[in-house]
Amino acid sequence: MGRKNRRNRQRRTEQRSPAEEERRKAREQAAWEGGYPEIIKENKLFEHYYQELKIVPDGEWDKFMDALREPLPATIRITGYKSHAKEILHCLKEKYFKELPDIEVDGQKIEAPQPLSWYPEELAWHTNLSRKIIRKSPELEKFHQFLVSETESGNISRQEAVSMIPPVLLNVQPHHKILDMCAAPGSKTAQIIEMLHADMNVPFPEGFVIANDVDNKRCYLLVHQAKRLNSPCIMVVNHDASSIPRLLIENNGSREVLYYDRILCDVPCSGDGTMRKNIDVWKKWTTLNSLQLHGLQIRIATRGVEQLAEGGRMVYSTCSLNPVEDEAVIVSLLDKSEGSLELADVASELPGLKWMPGITQWRVMTKEGQWFEKWEDVPTSRHTQIRPTMFPLKDEEKLKSMNLNRCMRILPHHQNTGGFFVAVLIKKAPMPWNKRQPKLQRRPPVSVCDASVAPEIVKAVADISAIADEPAVDAENGETKPCTNQSGSSKTDSVCCPPPSKKMKLFGFKEDPFVFLSEDDPIFEPIQKFYALDPSFPKKNLLTRTQEGKKRQLYMVSKELRNVLLHNSEKMKVINTGIKVLCRNNDGEQYGCAYRLAQEGIYSLYPFINARILTVSVEDIKVLLTQENPFLSKFSKETQKQANNLDMGSIVLKYEPDPQQPETLQCPIVLCGWRGKTSIRSFVPKNERLHYLRMMGVEVFKEKAEAGGKKKK
Repeated sequence: MGRKNRRNRQRRTEQRSPAEEERRKAREQAAWEGGYPEIIKENKLFEHYYQELKIVPDGEWDKFMDALREPLPATIRITGYKSHAKEILHCLKEKYFKELPDIEVDGQKIEAPQPLSWYPEELAWHTNLSRKIIRKSPELEKFHQFLVSETESGNISRQEAVSMIPPVLLNVQPHHKILDMCAAPGSKTAQIIEMLHADMNVPFPEGFVIANDVDNKRCYLLVHQAKRLNSPCIMVVNHDASSIPRLLIENNGSREVLYYDRILCDVPCSGDGTMRKNIDVWKKWTTLNSLQLHGLQIRIATRGVEQLAEGGRMVYSTCSLNPVEDEAVIVSLLDKSEGSLELADVASELPGLKWMPGITQWRVMTKEGQWFEKWEDVPTSRHTQIRPTMFPLKDEEKLKSMNLNRCMRILPHHQNTGGFFVAVLIKKAPMPWNKRQPKLQRRPPVSVCDASVAPEIVKAVADISAIADEPAVDAENGETKPCTNQSGSSKTDSVCCPPPSKKMKLFGFKEDPFVFLSEDDPIFEPIQKFYALDPSFPKKNLLTRTQEGKKRQLYMVSKELRNVLLHNSEKMKVINTGIKVLCRNNDGEQYGCAYRLAQEGIYSLYPFINARILTVSVEDIKVLLTQENPFLSKFSKETQKQANNLDMGSIVLKYEPDPQQPETLQCPIVLCGWRGKTSIRSFVPKNERLHYLRMMGVEVFKEKAEAGGKKKK
């Protein structure tokens, strides 16, 4: 068969004329060079629409359009909650950024990166380079490799500048309960997690983040982003944001509704502010996209403010410039809130950011270009497509009292960014349709899942239950529902059952259960003894993902997330939560403990460990990270002396900076390792190894290039 196909191809080649052969080669060459037809960055309807709405100041239209046609410059954000953020910033400024101005790409001199003036502590930077140039240019290979490696380690996030604004405006504190309603792909969620962990000395902040997305596959992208930050305070769930279930928590023996202190409502939008990076928008843009999304955006935002605590803050944002998706949604919320919501004035919270105030008058246009000034002008045939909430309020006094000028619209040409809209809402009172919202439920204690009876099993299955929309509180009288078992069987007294099976079970993956360790679980005592865990260690927060058989991995969540998991399995589809802190190692049983420490959770677990700790020097760290299984003789005398006092098994390797030697690494490092018979090795992922070596001044790039050259020979 293969010979026959080759003969046929040969005959076709022989039959082609020289001109046809030339055209064929040109097509192949174009394909190799990414030969898609170049998208023309023009859309007459787009220009006509926004010129009529006058969202761009007079005399700036040409600058606005020119900026939209330019590629979006790359921006990076340094992970702020890690103790070595200052070391990464120092490394960037003193090493990589200093080299960039000496490089030319395609005849264009590269400008030195500049910090975003409005972002705290110089932790966000922008360049005049697009992501494509950084990725493709050989001159920038070293810088690109640094960005990729540090991004994988969770130390740097390559995130669009305007995308960083909403989490900053949330003003997150470590004790806040936060809901991210439309979280994927997760860059804003990562920012929020960093803010929760502002104090690195507190391994388990009181607050937590519940990150939701309607798309099951995008939830796993969200998990990947969140896992790089190794936080026990993040839970990823999979729900339609417009009907995300109301959750219950236990408080002093009673079950009450969970209201969030902060909510990020970054809704799905038409995305015309992203034209600089998503060039498909140029040819696909019509006003129909906005008209179709408007209703969904209102439903999501309404569900958000319903679950917001009194005094709480919700940030509504879109990457669209269209008032139908922006001001119209805010006006609809404020109008039906009857004074329960107000727009916050947050101009002083972002000093240095250039933005345009929200507008109070706009018109609605169909995809055919037909304009409507007010709802009464819309013919009946258009009523399903155009709704009353898309227009400004008729009552000018009421509209003025809404302070729409406090909304922020970021235009691309003002600071070389994408387009964006953001508004901050404060909840002053319960929503009118839920006036009896209880601030605190005081009911007699009810039965909850008791760890002493049997393992609590929180079953996170892939069913999107129809009861997800049902409120956990009786909307009429504000009373919480009692904690009742789903079955009369005594066997299931401590089991939180999954929702009943529905047709939606066909979609997404079936998740493993979340099983918390019981008080008397036999696996914990050897772990506690081996590592001399402090009595304050919250062992109740340990969980595994298997109900039967050996527990291969042990994960940890914060006390507050445990509370959420145990009381909401019937209505909540959990994709992922917890960080891995211990891994089963069968070889370890002969040394007294079957579980070794995991690097992912070591910063959360380390404060409770009182044994099997080796204090090492910078030179010892270099040996551990550059050699696979170094002999004890390679380490300092002090480290050898400490190691001789330890039996074989899992260990902690701790480096403490010396303030008397400022030229050395000034951030603490905690690594997981293994004390062998004659050696010590570290269990650290590759990208984390590269990160620590860079911080210590080791030139990783050259070593990698040399190693590659040896292999080729």
